[in-house]
Amino acid sequence: MRRWLIALALFVLCLDAGAARAQSVVLVGWCARNITAAAAPIAVAIKMGWFREAGFQVDLDPLGGSAACVEAVADGSLPYALASIEPLAAAGAKDAGVRNFYTAYQGNIYGLAVPADSPIRSAADLRGKRIGVTSLTSGGVLVARALAANAGLDPAHDITLVVVGEGAHAAALTAHAAVDALCLYDVQYAMVEAAGVPLRMLDNGAIAHFPSNGLLATDTTLSVRRADSVALARGYAMGTVFAIANPVAAVRILHEVWPQTVPDGMDPVAVREDLRALGARIPNWRLEAGGVTRWGESSLANYDAYLAFLARNGAAPAALPAADLVTNDLIPDINRFDADAVAAQARAWRP
Repeated sequence: MRRWLIALALFVLCLDAGAARAQSVVLVGWCARNITAAAAPIAVAIKMGWFREAGFQVDLDPLGGSAACVEAVADGSLPYALASIEPLAAAGAKDAGVRNFYTAYQGNIYGLAVPADSPIRSAADLRGKRIGVTSLTSGGVLVARALAANAGLDPAHDITLVVVGEGAHAAALTAHAAVDALCLYDVQYAMVEAAGVPLRMLDNGAIAHFPSNGLLATDTTLSVRRADSVALARGYAMGTVFAIANPVAAVRILHEVWPQTVPDGMDPVAVREDLRALGARIPNWRLEAGGVTRWGESSLANYDAYLAFLARNGAAPAALPAADLVTNDLIPDINRFDADAVAAQARAWRP
């Protein structure tokens, strides 16, 4: 009897240890207040069990913007974040230990937009105007200032930045002329238009071909937790391939993983609107947008050009070399998966 009790106790302990491992959660900074269709690759990876196979689960920690995400990674509050490069460049040498190890958006998601009937035709017309941003910690703040400076304006005096929030809230303030222009990003623009406010993009060619958000971590995390870092980025890459191959499936999975993304009683509307948002993001996910051949690869030439642009227009203190802020060290390991097989799985997916 005593041996049986000891065996049972050991069995229970093993179960508890296994459960603890299964419940290990990796927090990733999500650099917006709300989870949107842009999180579809992570939702897909969660649903398909790709993170679980690596021994952990992933949860998103919504923050106010990319600057807040960079700060959280730098001070150790979070191990990872999916943040844009502008705040990291603006931080300069202070946060040199934080790196982008997976470029998620090969094309730049930011840019200036105005209501469709606005008389504003270019960034140069923004003198004395109010520009809406999602938050004061958004990468859009730095982009708005850089684009204004690039157009010959003084961003400190010629423009005023106004926080408009996200989605329907940004749409309402735009519709009521609380701002003259917006510096949001692709998914948010799709959401504003879905809320009934037609927009017209200004010429954002100065930054369109530059990279944007990627997975960030400290050098210490990338060294000590290399396997987790690779698995996190690989799951994101596989989720991206899946979402591109079958956007409807990706949206349905997003809604299952995070039900809060579906307003009560609005499932068909939510699917339609999130498909529109996903359609705005997919071109910036594609490898050809950055001229690269591997998922998450960082083009040092593209980053060098963008960092020089930001420094030249006062959005960064100095043009740091891209190698100080990004690394391709993990990319070969991250890409150890069959993208064609993942795409086929996506096309065959049924709810």
